[in-house]
Amino acid sequence: MITPLPIARPEEVGLHGRALDRLSAALQDRIASGHIPGAVALIARHGKVAYFNSFGRLDPASGAPMGTDAIFRIYSMTKAIVSVGVMMLWEEGRLLLGDPISKYIPAFADTTVGVLSDGHLDRTAVHRPITIQDLLRHTSGLTYEFRGDTLVHKAYGEARIARLKQTNAEQVDALAKLPLLHQPGTVWEYSRSTDVLGRLVEVVSGQTLGAFLSERILGPLGMSDSGFSVPQADQSRIAEAFATDPENGTEVSLLDIRRPAVFESGGGGMVATTMDYARFLAMLIGNGRLGDSRLLGRKTVELMTSDHLGSITGASDLLPPGHGFGLGFAVRTSPGLAPFPGSVGNYYWGGAAGTTFWVDPAERLFAVLMIQAPVQREHYRVLFRDLVYAAVTD
Repeated sequence: MITPLPIARPEEVGLHGRALDRLSAALQDRIASGHIPGAVALIARHGKVAYFNSFGRLDPASGAPMGTDAIFRIYSMTKAIVSVGVMMLWEEGRLLLGDPISKYIPAFADTTVGVLSDGHLDRTAVHRPITIQDLLRHTSGLTYEFRGDTLVHKAYGEARIARLKQTNAEQVDALAKLPLLHQPGTVWEYSRSTDVLGRLVEVVSGQTLGAFLSERILGPLGMSDSGFSVPQADQSRIAEAFATDPENGTEVSLLDIRRPAVFESGGGGMVATTMDYARFLAMLIGNGRLGDSRLLGRKTVELMTSDHLGSITGASDLLPPGHGFGLGFAVRTSPGLAPFPGSVGNYYWGGAAGTTFWVDPAERLFAVLMIQAPVQREHYRVLFRDLVYAAVTD
């Protein structure tokens, strides 16, 4: 039996109700002024949900109201779930973090690094293999095709590495043939590393990624509306974006989640409701356990949410000052520096369409915001965090 997360009044868990009203007002104002169609926000502290509200419209085309059970494309918030799956296999002794990925996916045995020479792309040997730890912390040397315009990025585009009509195995085989952007272990580069981890899960478990996640994570946690597509019976709950973004006038195109996915992207292919994702975060802040379901050990969660970069730097547009990266999450390493509040030890990430989450173990707090507004995602990530922390009283 799946137990609901406990509910509390904000004041019972050290949150100020009037401050949370300011959060509600800010979201309602942005919706009324036409910036976003709608939103769902959830805040939990000390193991209890103290704020869970929906705003605006589910679908701007139909005008249907947003409900708290709306289903969102969570894009890169998929990465945290897949990273937990990898660490579950690690806890079973089926892989080591220092293992080269080529041990499980032989196509990576001949990986090379791209080097610009006289305007052409040459290749050089890697100094060491890509490890599973590299993939989890994004130091593999892989990249995303939209993260730059070098010849390596262009090679990704020419290989159509993002196409949806391919299996996980086919994509990873194609990735392995492309040159790396950096030597493994030298630069933090946000990348398709978690797509490779999704294929690793398949190879080690003998299941498709979707089947493994459903059996080992989604089912045990009661994440009944999460997966790589939405069944027809539930499609009336899918949250949609404006067809054209009101901020810059660009056309908005989101993942088609109404048909079963051929490519189950470990880096960005999942959907979830706000409460589903809250249950996942409740497991993490519970040191790997939610109710009767234990997915990970306490020390494993501690390892995942520790900084694994040290002096390794890179991609400052995605990794703010005072932050490092763990095994699937950005991790706060300094109480200052970043232009938003938080505690040392916070861990978080977000999705390309605007969804975001963070966990603050020091405050026993986690929060989730779900919107579908890709162009405006950075604004709402910071706004939401600012206003949630403004509500913390004790």
